[in-house]
Amino acid sequence: MTKACHLACFHCRANAQETGGDDELSTDEGFALIDTLAAIGAPRPILILTGGDCLMREDLVQIATYAALAKVPIAIAPSVTPRLTSSTLQALRDCGVKSASLSLDGATASIHDAVRGIDGHFESTLRAIRQLKEHGFTTQVNTTVMPTNVRELPDVAALLHDERVDVWEVFFLITTGRGTEIEATTARENEDVCNFLVDASRYGFTVRTVEAPFFRRVALERRGSDGVLPRAMEGHSLYASLRDRLFERLGPSTAPIRAPSAATRDGKGIVFVAANGDVYPSGFLPIKLGNVKVSSLIDIYRNDELLRSIRAADFVGPCGDCEYANLCGGSRSRAFAAYGNPLASDPGCVHVSEVVASGS
Repeated sequence: MTKACHLACFHCRANAQETGGDDELSTDEGFALIDTLAAIGAPRPILILTGGDCLMREDLVQIATYAALAKVPIAIAPSVTPRLTSSTLQALRDCGVKSASLSLDGATASIHDAVRGIDGHFESTLRAIRQLKEHGFTTQVNTTVMPTNVRELPDVAALLHDERVDVWEVFFLITTGRGTEIEATTARENEDVCNFLVDASRYGFTVRTVEAPFFRRVALERRGSDGVLPRAMEGHSLYASLRDRLFERLGPSTAPIRAPSAATRDGKGIVFVAANGDVYPSGFLPIKLGNVKVSSLIDIYRNDELLRSIRAADFVGPCGDCEYANLCGGSRSRAFAAYGNPLASDPGCVHVSEVVASGS
């Protein structure tokens, strides 16, 4: 929607700014994009209005209303600022918006406020989560995993459980935008976190990941073993620490795993349209494919050579040889950030790191 945002989060992909750019899509151009999505027919794709801060667009309700009339499902991903008011939320609910997501990057103010760059933002975010619930939104919380907050994940999970959050979407850091200066978790740590997230998904909320498609492989393996941890994972100190803290906070759970298995990834079931209309495989993969002001988004998605290769799992190295190439396929954004090739293997996956380490 816009790059405008009053926050300056140090891991932001968007490099948000105080005001939007002169080249942002106009209201009418936004309507035209919605018309393109509506023409697909049912089931129509979900249009997620994000930023920056989508609330910085004065025509947000107008665009959401137009999408509702076109029967294009809308979700919003606003920032927690004074613009997130009860009246705005009610206006969005009245025009048919059912889902909303907010970011929470720690279970304590010291961690979250440091990420967001504003004192008191943690408490404001908790109030905003309750506001969303009060207005009847399906409420999602987004958390970015970093070495600085990874050991707080069990406490974040307990907080979401207590707040009756519907979805926990966990982002695995890609070194793009402001995130280039932040250390990411290792492949082994990612595997530990994914196994922990399978455990967390048994406490009443659905768990999804962004830029960690290997989570679907982990969830499949755990479902196949009735949730029992694979022997290869035994003795992993990070996983054990996260699991033990989760059990300490919430007790053991016997509920089923709630983790989607749809085989989506950057450019496969997902596409990103920037505020100025530029099209990318995802918000974390800075390879421009075209612009909706001059080309049809659907034509770009269906016919772009890179996207066709991504959907065909035509990858280089271990990702291309992997039995989970379709279900997972690795993060194309992380592969590009690491190697400059969006079809390379994902160094954030433990299977890839083990192959590379062995030299095979």
